[in-house]
Formats: sequence, structure tokens, C-alpha cells
Amino acid sequence: MAVVKAFAWSAVAVAGATALGTIALSRGEALSSTWFLVAALCTYAVGYRFYSAFLAARALQLDDARATPALRRADGKDFVPTNRWVAFGHHFAAIAGPGPLVGPILAAQFGYLPGVLYILVGVVLGGAVQDFTILVASLRRDGKSLGQMVREEIGPVGGAAALAGVLAIMVILIGVLGLVVVNAMFGSPWATSTVAATIPIALAMGLYMVHVRPGRVLEASLIGVGLVLLAVVAGRWVDQGALRGVFDLDKRQLALAIIAYGFVASVLPVWLLLAPRDYLSAFVKIGTVALLAAGLLWVRPEVHLPALTRFVDGTGPVFAGKVFPFCFITIACGAMSGFHALISSGTTPKLLERETDARFIGYGAMLVESFVAIMALLSAAVMEPGVYFAMNAPAALIGTDPGHAAQVISGWGFALDPAAFAALTKSVGEETLLSRTGGAPSLAVGMAEIFSRALGGEALRALWYHFAIMFEALFILTTLDAGTRVGRFMIQDLLGNFWEPLGRTTSLPANLVASGAIVAGWGYFLYQGVIDPLGGINSLWPLFGIANQLLAATALALATTLFVKSERPRFALLTAAPLTWLLSVTMTAGWQKIFHADRRIGFLAQAEYLSQQIMQGTVTSEKLRETHTLIFNNRLDAAVTALFMFLVAVVVLDAARVWWRALRGAEGVPGVAETS
Repeated sequence: MAVVKAFAWSAVAVAGATALGTIALSRGEALSSTWFLVAALCTYAVGYRFYSAFLAARALQLDDARATPALRRADGKDFVPTNRWVAFGHHFAAIAGPGPLVGPILAAQFGYLPGVLYILVGVVLGGAVQDFTILVASLRRDGKSLGQMVREEIGPVGGAAALAGVLAIMVILIGVLGLVVVNAMFGSPWATSTVAATIPIALAMGLYMVHVRPGRVLEASLIGVGLVLLAVVAGRWVDQGALRGVFDLDKRQLALAIIAYGFVASVLPVWLLLAPRDYLSAFVKIGTVALLAAGLLWVRPEVHLPALTRFVDGTGPVFAGKVFPFCFITIACGAMSGFHALISSGTTPKLLERETDARFIGYGAMLVESFVAIMALLSAAVMEPGVYFAMNAPAALIGTDPGHAAQVISGWGFALDPAAFAALTKSVGEETLLSRTGGAPSLAVGMAEIFSRALGGEALRALWYHFAIMFEALFILTTLDAGTRVGRFMIQDLLGNFWEPLGRTTSLPANLVASGAIVAGWGYFLYQGVIDPLGGINSLWPLFGIANQLLAATALALATTLFVKSERPRFALLTAAPLTWLLSVTMTAGWQKIFHADRRIGFLAQAEYLSQQIMQGTVTSEKLRETHTLIFNNRLDAAVTALFMFLVAVVVLDAARVWWRALRGAEGVPGVAETS
């Protein structure tokens, strides 16, 4: 039996290596998308079977004899022993936000090769390791937050910087999440009504599993999924019926609705809305990704995007900057995401029934998210490059007319047929697809193409397109509500130091105050992005990527500290290596975004350019207010980026001090593999 297993796993490894080699070395000839799926699935299988098992058994030493916080502190609200599949669904739904959907599509301007390699290698050796180690660390410390653990394990200086940095980064992250939702759902009553319907469905599921039929997870799942599918179909009726006006919200109305939802989701008990909604969303997410993978295997579309484009030199039309470092902060969540550390040290450790579930949930859920990123990248790669750039380049570069866009894009070396592009736009039921920046529409077009060819024919292309938009909105909203809840915990930790009652998570008044504070913070950035003349995503997405990766650096610095302080400091290399990579990438990107002389890259350069335009009188009176807004936003983004870099540098330097003292011979103290 052992020989058969060894042979089978050897075959998996060889298949994965062959697929990766084919992807990396192919130039000019037709390349099937099947190679990407084989490379991804084989890489994940080997990584989970061997590397995560090594981490679980040797580095972290998982032991079910240790009682989890959900069992020790069960309160029916935040600490709730939860079925491992439900906990997996909640965790995956919470971590799988816009990053794996949007980032890889934006980074596709460099070609498919950099993104594929980083997504696969980065997740196995970095992203999944971070999620897994932080989850175990929090699990063994009564579900403490990332900021609390940094303060206790590194010291008061690093802890204060981490608490401030994590909270500030959290505000930016959630604000950008909300902005992506607004851009994905704006002008789509179909998607808005479907997503809105998932809220009462989740409430009904929560009541069903806790009070009506306790423990009947399968029954609740079948009912919930059936209702969601009904909501998708009903969304078309809403879109074409009398209720269209109710759900046809403008960007400001959507922003306010999302802010209100985040507040309510943060206050309600986790079993009533958050866990069942995330579990329900996980079915839609995983089911859709699996269906997309099956469709790709069935249709086997050829990849049209080249392995590398001319834009690796930094002159890209989607966003400016060279492949290093901007490819890696743009992809972010598909490989490594600091936001995940907040979920791994926020709600998830309060739900696990057994310690060994941490491997399945922490490492496994990150692999699934990485697969989502591969699917998103493929959706862009199977497009004609001209269509991809027409959808993702800003209107300032290509204009608003398909004919003019075709001329500009042909100058970049890619063909675009205006008539074919107009036919594509009509087939998905949209008015225009030009300059739909943000990645979500590109993924929806790719999914609609694959699904219509595999399942429904051209007549259902519009249905699949709007289903994909709804799917993306679900992805993001479940991260937003979980992130808001984590932010509420962090604010209560902070306020509790000034007045103890405000730190009590069981107190409704304290919950209302903390929820209001965190929602006001990210709501401000969301609303500013909505009213930004350029749509917000152009300036906020790079800031999102930098913030997210710096947060990952903070988490990996903590994990490295815990290993160094443990009885097995050699395992610190497992987290120190990805930490070193992240610091080199993100600090470089942050410096360039602040000080680069190219105004398409540097925040300050753009602000100075616009100021000069005003002084020279070249800005019309109608555009004067918008220009002042852009100047303020760029200077604010520069200041926020500098603040993030400073705070993370303080955390890492303070952690290095702890490493030096521990490695010089200080006695072993509890680390990630021990209980404090």
C-alpha cells in the first residue's frame, strides 16, 4: 500500500512539474488552459499533503487533547463550537474578498507568467503558512487578536505600533472592499436584489440550525442553497419588473447601504448572521469556482494573453510600475494576504472544536482562495488581449469610443475589432464595457464566455454574466462583514484600556460604540472613493495592496517571534523567509508610490503636477473642485502609506530585538507550538 501511495504522489508531482514547465517555457504556440489547472491542482495537493502535514506535526504539533477556546469559553455568541465544515465555510468566505478576483486580473497586464508563478509558489510557502500559524497561535491564546499577541509576545513598543497599524490598515482594507462592491453592483438591480436576499436567507439558516433543528447542518445547507439559486433567478424578474427602481441604486446609495449592513452584521450574534451567511456564501463561492474549473476542462479554451507583455517595463496602461514590485502588491490576496491574519486571530479561533481542524481550515482555505486567483487570471488570459485592455485601461488613455480605443490599443501591439467588441457588450446585456476598471467585469465576461459555451449557449450569456457579478459581490461582502467584526474586537481591546466596560464583548452598549467607530472609519474612505472623480479604485487599490502586504509582514514577524522564542527556533525559517520577501517587495513599492518622479506612479508627483496645472490656469472652473479633491487624495494616500511603512518597520525592528535576545541564550518561553 505504501508503494502504491508513493507512486501515486510521485505521479502527481511529475504532472504538476510538467504543467508548470509547459506554462513557463511556451512562447508563441497555442497553450491550453488545461495546463494551468493541472499545475495548480497538483501544486496544492502536494503542498497540503506534505508541507502542511509537516507544519502540523513537527512545527506546530497540533494536539486534540488541548481544549479550544470555543469549548473553554463557550458563550453562545462569539465563542461557539462549530462543525469543521461550517467553520471552514465561514473562514473561507471571510478571507476570500476582492484580492483573488481583482488583483490577478489587473496584474495580467504583465502577461500570465508572473502571476501564475507567484500565486502558486507564494501560497504554498507563504500565504497558507501565515494563515495556519496565526490561527494556531490565536487558538492557544484564547482567541486573542493579532495586535494583542504582538503586544504580549514582542513588547509594548512593537505592540503599540502593531495595534495602531493593524487598526489603520483595517480601515483602509474594508473601505476598499466596500468600494469594489459598489463598482461591481452599481447599475445592476439583478445583482443588488440577489445579494440583498442572502441576508434574510442567512438569518433563517441561523435560526434553523440553532433553534428549529439544532445540528441539522445538511438540511439547512440544502434549504439555503436552494433559496440562493431561487434568488438568482428572481433577480432577473426584479431587473425586468416593477421592483427594478427599488434596487437600482446609485453609487452613493449603495455605499450607505453597505455601511449600514456592516454595522448591523458587527452587532448581531455570530451564529445569527455572520456564520450562516458566510457558510451559505461559501457554497456559492466554492460551487461556482468548481463549476468554472469544470467548464475550463470541458471547453479547454486557448490562452491568448502572452506569457510576458511589453508592460513589464512599467509603462502599463492598467496601472503604472514595473513587474517588480507592483505585480506582487497587485495580486496580494491570491498568494499572501495580511487580512487573513485578522480573521485567523479574530472570529475563526473562537469557532474551532478541535485543534487539528486548524490545518484543514487555516492552510486548506488559503489554497482554495489561491485557486480562485488562478481562475480569475485564466478568465483574463483566455480573452483576446485587445478586449482585456479595452475593459481595463482607463478612459483617459483609450477614450469612450470603441473605434478610438481600437486605434490606441493597436499602438500597443494588440488588435481590437470595434464591431466584435460592441457585439460582446450587447451579448452580456450591458451598455458599455469600455474602461470597466477594477477587474470584476473582466472576470464576469470570462466566466460568462466559459459557462455559455459549456452549459447554456449564447442565449444565456447575459444570465451568466450577471450571475458572475452577484458571485463576486458575495465574495467581497462576506469579507467586509467579518472584517468589520474583527475591527470591532480590536477597538474594544483598545477602549477597554481606558474604561473597562467598553472592552466587554458581551456588552451591547460597548458593541454598539465600537461597531459605530470602526464603521465610521472605513465608511469615510468608502464614501470618499465613491465621490472621487476618478472612481477611487485607481488611487486606493495600490494603497490596498501595500497595506495588505504590510499587514502580512506584521503577522509573519509575530509568527517568527513565536518560533524563535519556542523550544524549536529552527522552525522560524519557515516564516522568516516569506517575511523577508514581503518586506523587500512592499517597502520598495511604498517608497515608489510616495516619491517616484513619474506622476502615474508617485502620489506626491501627481499632486504636484495637478497643483501646477491650477497655478498655470489650465484647469477649467468646472474641474477645479475635482482637481483639488484629487490633490488632497494623493497627499493623503502618500501620508497613509508612509505611516503604514513606519509602523511596520517599528514592529519588525522590535521583533528583531526579541529574536536577538532569544537566540543569544535566553530561556525558552511559550511559542506558537506551546500554550501560554
